[in-house]
Amino acid sequence: MRARPEVLIIPLILLIAIPLLYGGCSSDDDEPDDPSTVNVNANKTAEYREAGRLEMPRLRGGVVNMFLVKRLSSGEVNFCIEWDISKKAQRWTAFRWDNTNSGGYVKREDNFIEDFDIPEKYRTNQGFYSGSGYTRGHIIASADRWNSLEANRQTFLYSNMQPQLYSFNGGIWANLEMKVRSWNNDAFRDTLYVTRGGTIDHSSDILEYVRQGTDWQLLVPKYFFMAILCKNRSTVNGGYKAIGFYLEHRSFYEDDQNLSPYIVSIDRLEELTGLDFFCNLPDAIEEQVEGTLTPTAWGFRQ
Repeated sequence: MRARPEVLIIPLILLIAIPLLYGGCSSDDDEPDDPSTVNVNANKTAEYREAGRLEMPRLRGGVVNMFLVKRLSSGEVNFCIEWDISKKAQRWTAFRWDNTNSGGYVKREDNFIEDFDIPEKYRTNQGFYSGSGYTRGHIIASADRWNSLEANRQTFLYSNMQPQLYSFNGGIWANLEMKVRSWNNDAFRDTLYVTRGGTIDHSSDILEYVRQGTDWQLLVPKYFFMAILCKNRSTVNGGYKAIGFYLEHRSFYEDDQNLSPYIVSIDRLEELTGLDFFCNLPDAIEEQVEGTLTPTAWGFRQ
């Protein structure tokens, strides 16, 4: 979704919280093939080059939003998060799959850890979830990062968690995660770009607050979403195609696992969530890809 250019404001706290690597160009940074391609809603990258990656939604900026970059010891970006310190909740986690970070298998350690990149008074921990009635729902799943133990361990950061009902987390959300992982293969993609999250920005999009008004207040999203962009060798739309999913956060049972009713175009997902997905695509490609919905291209029946 294109928008008029605006200044991206990043809080000073990020200068302390995020150790970033600068220097020459790397594979972490996505540049359009044609530098003259118009892109009026792209993220600003003067301070944070990772904001220019194709999986990134448009950053909110402002003093309450932190942009967290989770790197491996190799310097590779594992995933990124936008964290709202006023709500103590993540807005989204964004990541990618390609041949450099796919495959392998490491045993998950289930070691949930606080995110020390977030100041203590703004982060969550086990105390927020204990006795809440909700599970710790991964946004980038443990099984999405089996390529190394270090990459897998980072998925257990509390900043990558959202409270989810057990039958949702272990049911339709897990099924959708598996469906998306099925696209992570050479025959389907060169690169998959994925953004996931729960709705936190409007009262109508919040299911409830657990322990409201206390230091342990936990925001529970009313809806969860996924936005997926695929780049392959097709000559159509520069090889890009996209699909979105928008699910009500409720109990799902074994006879209620069909994903098709929850498929939406990226344009529609932007309307529902208020987010601007894949804003770093050139405008002409972004408009075409985000406005087109072809479920059969993703293995769904008409």
